[in-house]
Amino acid sequence: MLVILGFAMIIVFMTLIMTKRLSPILALILVPTIFGLFAGAGLGIGDMVMDAIASMSSTAALLLFAIIYFGIMIDVGLFDKLVEFILKVAGNDPVKVVLGTALLTGAVSLDGDGSTTFIVVTAAMLPIYQRLEMSPIVLTCVAGLINGTLNIVPWGGPTARASSALQIDANEIFAPMVPSLIAGLLVCLIFAYLLGISERRRLAKNGVAWVDDRGSNPRKDLVGAVAGSSAHGATAGGSGASAAGTAIGNGTTTGGHGAGNGSAASATGPVGSAYDTAVEPGSRSESGSGTGLTNTALDPNRPTLRPKLFWFNLGLTVAVMVLLIADILPLPYLFMIASVIALMVNFPKMKDQQAELASHSTAIISVVAMVMAASVLTGIMSGTGMVDAMAEWLVEVIPNSMGPYMAVITGLLSIPMTFFMSNDAFYFGILPVLTETAAHFGISAADMARASITGQPVHMQSPLVPAILLLVSLSGVELGDHHKKVLWRALIVALVMLAVGVAVGVIGIG
Repeated sequence: MLVILGFAMIIVFMTLIMTKRLSPILALILVPTIFGLFAGAGLGIGDMVMDAIASMSSTAALLLFAIIYFGIMIDVGLFDKLVEFILKVAGNDPVKVVLGTALLTGAVSLDGDGSTTFIVVTAAMLPIYQRLEMSPIVLTCVAGLINGTLNIVPWGGPTARASSALQIDANEIFAPMVPSLIAGLLVCLIFAYLLGISERRRLAKNGVAWVDDRGSNPRKDLVGAVAGSSAHGATAGGSGASAAGTAIGNGTTTGGHGAGNGSAASATGPVGSAYDTAVEPGSRSESGSGTGLTNTALDPNRPTLRPKLFWFNLGLTVAVMVLLIADILPLPYLFMIASVIALMVNFPKMKDQQAELASHSTAIISVVAMVMAASVLTGIMSGTGMVDAMAEWLVEVIPNSMGPYMAVITGLLSIPMTFFMSNDAFYFGILPVLTETAAHFGISAADMARASITGQPVHMQSPLVPAILLLVSLSGVELGDHHKKVLWRALIVALVMLAVGVAVGVIGIG
């Protein structure tokens, strides 16, 4: 019964958010509560949820102060030069912009922290997407794919968990998987290129083509274009020291947003800044730079710029990244300290500090609320025994004749299971059981560990992963829309990584 309820709950949850019958926050709270009561949780359901919330509190604190810190760095102009460089290289070409997104995500993802990666990528790239009328869903898709693929690095979560659970050196797991990693990244870049081509064609149909199908000259300068139209544009409300507040549209999107369909009740850009500000097509930045970033979070004339403190802010950010990788301090505390220093130096007056914090409140609330809501799902699935029952059922239904293929089966199981449950539950609860079974067929624990990490491109798209909730929130994208575009691509990347691992012999068959 628990197995049936568990899978039914997952199906209902995914259906509701992908068909937009419920928002992710409501679905994360309501659906598991109903199924938990059916599972006999009774009044104990409250303790299950509170235990999960307690375990997620450090994650919520990390996201809260990371948003504040990087929001300050965006406001004071730390990333402006990076965006200018990307614009120079990519120009007005959507293909180059999407490929630039992939490369930037890959570079930042090397620190092993998805939340930091997505904050930096959205801060740098989202204004460019919106000025070129490109779909922000393409940004979340590409960023999610690249980050998920690179999530198998030794200092990343899954490899470390597999190493700990099976008592194997992390490098023994990762090093042989480098060919699979390279193959996965190549597939991601191919997807990025094809998405860029698709965006170029979509814009051509809307009359804002970089080049049309016949290769003629551009009919309209994309750099000056604005996401959406003035009829459905958003209004920007200034908030404190921020150049613009939260963008709240009328609930509809035009051909320049998403795929031209779906709704956005509240499209919040990075750290609560407005991006959908109505600007006449063809307009240029008032500074004359031609970057078309006026009225975005990277407006060259925003009052929060601190050019004289650029090197201090850069040094502070580098120090934070070094400490993050070195793992000397707990990450929530590290970002707390960094946020305090950044606020005191860049905004010495208390009034300006309060205004700066208030300007990022919308993004903070939406992300932290999503994390707390996700803890309802994880708490009830774990507390009612659904996760354990589903894992035991999957192990039991594997026939003995499939024993020699346990590594491949584990790789295939890691795709859905790490999507619907936490990495902790899979690597510490299920992988050891599968590995013990595989040992009877001559399959090593190292092979099992390598196979188990191939599902990470799909795992990173899970609503149980706080980083992906942060990405879609900062990009103003519905989680269901993100899933429609990214899940099948992530599945292909995961299968390619598994196939390459088998082909080169690092994921063995008994």
